[in-house]
Amino acid sequence: MVNLKVLFICQHNSARSQMAEAFLNSLYGDSYTAYSAGVDPGSLNPVVVKVMRECGIDISQKQSKSIKEFLKMDLDCVVTVCDQARETCPFFPGASIYIHKGFIDPARIIGSQEYVEERVRIIRDEIREWIIQTFDPPHFHETYGKD
Repeated sequence: MVNLKVLFICQHNSARSQMAEAFLNSLYGDSYTAYSAGVDPGSLNPVVVKVMRECGIDISQKQSKSIKEFLKMDLDCVVTVCDQARETCPFFPGASIYIHKGFIDPARIIGSQEYVEERVRIIRDEIREWIIQTFDPPHFHETYGKD
């Protein structure tokens, strides 16, 4: 069976889409190949890098990418993880599955370093659980009919 190609999109490809890509590749890399991109790419959020490392995933060498890099790629599934990306997401001709699941933007969290890290851990865990619930291969194939 060929891995399904999944693209996660958020506004800046600095946090949410990066975490989703990393979790899908880490948890289900034998069934999917995940990518991530941003509508308006920025720089990787250092708190996200830190909290991902805490769960054994190093994304420190990742770079924010533009969705333009993926427009001609033959994708199976496109996932927007923020409302702004959903509103501005272009059409990907090869993708037969479009999913939206909004998560809080870690860049919008204000407070002490400890507070910000605590909130970003919660977002990280929410994304991980959503990836498990949505992309568990038997469940995904049953729901979306992709093999």
